[in-house]
Amino acid sequence: MSPRSSNKKKTAVSWYHCDLCDVYLTSKERECHEQQCPISEDAFETPEGKPLEYIRNGFLYITSIQKKTFEIPELNDMPERYVNQMLFVSEGAMRLLSWHIGQQVAIQANVKNEAPLIRSLWPLPESFLTTVLVSEEDFSLYWSKSEGQIWQVYALAKGQPRIAKSVLLHLETPTHEHRLDDNDTLTLIELRDLKRLLKLELKNFCFTRGSRVHFNFFNKELLLRVTQWIDVVEDELLESALNKLSLENKNGEIVFKITNITTLEITTEERRLEIENEETNSKFKYMLRREDIGGLTAQLETVEETMDLALGLRKIAKGFRDLKLSLFSLFIGVEISRGLLLYGSSGCGKTMICEAMSYRLHDRLKDTTSKPLILKLSSSDIFSKYLGETEKNLYSYFQRVYSHYPSPSLMIVEDIHNLCPKHETAEVAKRLAIAFLNMLDALKTKREAQKCFVLATTSQIELLSPNLRRCGRLDCELEIPVPSPSGRAEILKCLLRKLENHKVAWKDVEEVAQITHGFVGSDLANLLYNASLRVVKRETATDIALTTEDLKAALRTVKPSAMREVLIECPNVTWADIGGQNEMKRELAKATEYPLKYAEEFKEMGIKSRGGILMYGPPGCSKTMIAKAIATESQLNFLSIKGPELFSMWVGESERAVREVFRKARQVAPAIVFFDEIDAIGSGRSEGSHGSSVKERVLTQLLTELDGVDTLENVTVVAATNRPDLIDRALIRPGRIGREIYVGLPDAQARKEIFDIKLQKMPLADDVDMVTLVNRTEGYSGAEIQAVCHEAALKALEDNFDAFHVSWSQFEYSLRLVQPRTSSELLRLYEEYKNKKF
Repeated sequence: MSPRSSNKKKTAVSWYHCDLCDVYLTSKERECHEQQCPISEDAFETPEGKPLEYIRNGFLYITSIQKKTFEIPELNDMPERYVNQMLFVSEGAMRLLSWHIGQQVAIQANVKNEAPLIRSLWPLPESFLTTVLVSEEDFSLYWSKSEGQIWQVYALAKGQPRIAKSVLLHLETPTHEHRLDDNDTLTLIELRDLKRLLKLELKNFCFTRGSRVHFNFFNKELLLRVTQWIDVVEDELLESALNKLSLENKNGEIVFKITNITTLEITTEERRLEIENEETNSKFKYMLRREDIGGLTAQLETVEETMDLALGLRKIAKGFRDLKLSLFSLFIGVEISRGLLLYGSSGCGKTMICEAMSYRLHDRLKDTTSKPLILKLSSSDIFSKYLGETEKNLYSYFQRVYSHYPSPSLMIVEDIHNLCPKHETAEVAKRLAIAFLNMLDALKTKREAQKCFVLATTSQIELLSPNLRRCGRLDCELEIPVPSPSGRAEILKCLLRKLENHKVAWKDVEEVAQITHGFVGSDLANLLYNASLRVVKRETATDIALTTEDLKAALRTVKPSAMREVLIECPNVTWADIGGQNEMKRELAKATEYPLKYAEEFKEMGIKSRGGILMYGPPGCSKTMIAKAIATESQLNFLSIKGPELFSMWVGESERAVREVFRKARQVAPAIVFFDEIDAIGSGRSEGSHGSSVKERVLTQLLTELDGVDTLENVTVVAATNRPDLIDRALIRPGRIGREIYVGLPDAQARKEIFDIKLQKMPLADDVDMVTLVNRTEGYSGAEIQAVCHEAALKALEDNFDAFHVSWSQFEYSLRLVQPRTSSELLRLYEEYKNKKF
């Protein structure tokens, strides 16, 4: 429809309102508006390429900016510096936009490659319409060569301008004829005078970050640019202030005003380089060196070789210099890997390797003209809620690498699974993953990327997209494993070297390293921290040295981080707490501790592990207690799994839980995995079944983990059950849980030892006969014997709370109350199973 006039919305005869577009048009624009009505929100030109001029949503879009060539009587008494900071707009446009005289507005090109100009308003006669007048100085500096450009004028958002506490300006060299000569640079005294005069000149004026300032300093034309400012109220950098920006501000810049309390700082190019060098030296001063990392010598060498080859830093040995041409010819047509993926458990040293490589690259090139660029790409800095802004942020990182060519660049991407997950759910994650993969592909083709190397880390490689790991992208992968005992000893030595006061001998370090199974580097650092806290808490001020006893005491509170999800807090149960069954203890120690603690000796003798152990017997015969004693005595990592806790209502989750248990066990090996009540998940499969039930699928997964393609190195499986006849035959064959140990009812000697242990701290009367108790408890299990002692003590307190011993009458009562519950049928079942009559 054609735009029509509205008496209600018409401000002057030269302005008309289009109801369909909701814009104000001049009479000149009204004539050709019908062909393109309605116009889009971001339209600046007609289909024929003619610029549009209109008012919409508080913005004035103009194409004509002219120099003010006449005087305005009202401004004759105003200082020239204030007049030069004015923008002259038609009175009708100001009325339509609800602007007032002296209001601060911003004027900016629609292509936002320059910071907006902040000026004060003054009205012009209506005859100027959309023509904006500026001072002669502004016109010569900004608009003399900008014909055909479209400009937008808008008012500042609510709460602006803000008062600046300090402003940092960078002194640049102008490109015109008044540029400074090499021998005409400013001295320190001149810089001090420049700050004083510049503050007087800029007082009460408004700027944004990136604003240009031209100043004539004793016939020297200086160009300065605002690089940073700090708010006077909140004392925060501009980057922090941007987070609190009002949505009313369309251009996204915060405007500040210079006042009497504002301090100006000016940096020259030389000073900027000095600051960069100071920041770089400070950044690398506390960064880790290679010698600060223990137990990862082979991995560090691999990373160094891969990175040096990609960055062209690999040196040829003196004896092979004649082969340099041959080596060069060798790599013609061969793509050099420009990416390396480090994966492993959290805390095993991936970030430390990245820091060591950063320091090494900086140290190797610090005395050369080729300064390295080290970028740390963080996913939290990339993601944005605005469409397309996330990809733009990612491109900016790679653009910095391209602009740094031909100097080498190292890009570190930690937790890369956040950038390229295996299953992208959100649309922004899909777009970011595609953009990141495209950038990695560009490293192979772009000339500016030939000196770039990407070092990525992840602790969850199973969540990483397979597209990222294909050849040509991050095609080199290096696992950072949980350290071995020798590796843990090296880590502890590196940590102890930083302590000034300790009395830990190197042989003691190796002893601690042997018993810290599953500990990664961060766990060992935490162990040292807790041991140091114990030293601080001592009352004696003279004994402030760290000792081996402090490290061993800290082991009670520090557990390996790789096992925190599955590690249980076992009570301090030893073999001495279990009465009798000495032969069974020896067999269990031989089957569990020996293959793990003496792995090298077993290997030399050609002995392989015989698989897992199944303990079966009546309820209450200390099967679970024996498992706890195994964990305590062997000092190995202990994972306790209850059968029913593996089941889940979600399809595939139960099998995944089994895989996760054994993945953790392999990760913290040597370890013992204890399955209590294994008949809950290992019961026999019915005939004709095809693995359709959840229990059968879990059993199949368990069989695969015990003896599948992936070998179970340094992991011993111990299982306990009351019904061995229900367990699937495939589970208890040799190679899986092939060794069976019967834990039966205690004999007379075992019952006597159990009574000695349970009655050790109980005061007994003289009439209590231990021989009679042992004879009367024939057929009792260990748990039932403990119940007899417990009930007798409770009866003594029930009879008299002032009682100081337990008499025989109370034991008579407890023997009548607690009866043996192991039936003869169950004992016969165990006997038949032992004789393999099933």
